[in-house]
Amino acid sequence: MRFRPCIDLHDGRVKQIVGSTLSDCDSANLQTNFSSRFPPSHYARMYRQDNLVGGHVIMLGPGNEEAAVDALAGWPGGLQVGGGITVDNAGRWLELGASHVIVTSYVFHDGRLDSDRLRRLCSLTGKDRLVLDLSCRWKDDGYYVVTDRWQNFTRLRISKEALAELADSCNEFLVHAVDVEGKCMGVDERLIDLLAAYATIPTTYAGGVGTMRDLLLIRDAGKGRLDATVGSALDIFGGSGCTYDEVVAFHRQENQ
Repeated sequence: MRFRPCIDLHDGRVKQIVGSTLSDCDSANLQTNFSSRFPPSHYARMYRQDNLVGGHVIMLGPGNEEAAVDALAGWPGGLQVGGGITVDNAGRWLELGASHVIVTSYVFHDGRLDSDRLRRLCSLTGKDRLVLDLSCRWKDDGYYVVTDRWQNFTRLRISKEALAELADSCNEFLVHAVDVEGKCMGVDERLIDLLAAYATIPTTYAGGVGTMRDLLLIRDAGKGRLDATVGSALDIFGGSGCTYDEVVAFHRQENQ
């Protein structure tokens, strides 16, 4: 199990936001846990120093491109980038130093997986440099992928069959448990169990980590098959649940 660090960008700054409050049309209800005084490259250099490969830079809405470029400049080749990625700009982000591009909304159309768009994107980037963000919320009978800042449900339910099919077109999955993301209230163990059982490629779970105990739960319930990210709980993002140094030490112990 690896710790995958994050740099979440909103309005050009590094922030930690409760994901379920993100919306294009209702900024009044946006819940921000933390807004940094440091530039994105500050965190990128920190992750580089600790060799935390495979972290993700996420642009939460427009106006974050310059900040994302700054993050990538802090560790060329060491970070993935996502948020608004399309076949028209994916190549540019790879040229700017992203190790992978992360995509969700572009490969869905009218709530359905657009296989043609996925094929075109995979052909452009190569399977080995493409990450599918399958962030999801529970509805009725299962977890469904959500798009457009996690506000719109698609018809794609996370299942053994869906994960197997999508694994043929990408290198990794990134999965935020949106209903608990940013709340430091504990992880979604039901989703962790599902991912551990059915994901056949590297998969990062994100959402709800509040303490080191949650990381141990992800490791154990995930049977060592899942990586994890920690956001609002970390002291470097204003949190009190666990320190960055503790998480780095845990990562090193797990990957000796």
